Amino acid sequence: MKLSQLKVGETGTIVAFTDLEMSVKLMEMGCLPGEIVEVERFAPLGDPMAIRVAGYQLCLRKSEAAVIIIQ
Repeated sequence: MKLSQLKVGETGTIVAFTDLEMSVKLMEMGCLPGEIVEVERFAPLGDPMAIRVAGYQLCLRKSEAAVIIIQ
């Protein structure tokens, strides 16, 4: 399942990434394999989304969240 498919309040554990170039950027922001992520909210039009990872809030576009594979 991809992070972009979660609804508000749902959580998942990062397993892998589908895009090598984007994965480097995401890992620099704290989205490391094994981290638990929680979807906190979506912008009024649905993009971007706010997630909680590694103890802080991070906003991602849905296209960026679609790169993150969770379980």
